[in-house]
Amino acid sequence: MTTVRSLAFVVWLYLSIFVFAVGMSPALLLSRGAAMVVVRMWARSVLFGLRWIAGVRVEVRGLQHRPTGAALVASKHQGMLDVIAPFTFLDDPCFVMKKELLPLPFFGWFAWKSAMIPVDRAAHAKALKDMVRNARDRLANDRQILIFPEGTRAALGAEPDYKPGVAALYRDLAGPCWPMATNSGVHWPAHGFKRLPGTVVFEFLEPIPAGLKRAEFMKTLEERIETASKALL
Repeated sequence: MTTVRSLAFVVWLYLSIFVFAVGMSPALLLSRGAAMVVVRMWARSVLFGLRWIAGVRVEVRGLQHRPTGAALVASKHQGMLDVIAPFTFLDDPCFVMKKELLPLPFFGWFAWKSAMIPVDRAAHAKALKDMVRNARDRLANDRQILIFPEGTRAALGAEPDYKPGVAALYRDLAGPCWPMATNSGVHWPAHGFKRLPGTVVFEFLEPIPAGLKRAEFMKTLEERIETASKALL
């Protein structure tokens, strides 16, 4: 039954991409706000299908720590759901994403129009400078910058590998950082088509105050995210 429901959800997912990419494409000619409305509608449709077809609910915890207005959010990344669900519970999320994703139909088009932050990982130091500059611009518009500190999806049980990009943002933006834990990889694995029934949790943790030294910040961030994410498993 899980296999059948998972296949049905995959059909729902790709149909939703087609419907929104084609049917809502005129939004690309309008404002950023219009594009964000489309992305939010699509995200809600995905979560609707995920619950009623695949039996996977999404729950948000730690709402007392959920940031509003300009903020830096650092999240565990275990699968595709991590880049969909935040559009349903953050006011105006802005993802730090791989530049290679921009040419992709739908994802890339709307990422560009909604002013996400693309990073050319091959550019190294220049990439960090560009990322920080773009993040300052997005924060000036009261957006929530969402970065995955490991840079890519991490398999369940894999050793964490936190990259320096999040530390550069934390230092140069000179504000708190809101960690976010998840168990999304349990129910929407990074690879394969199966969606396992249950509850995906996204949990906002107590913010890390501004002003910590880089090593202390990275240690604190990793400990909080990894401890909370493991607890959700």
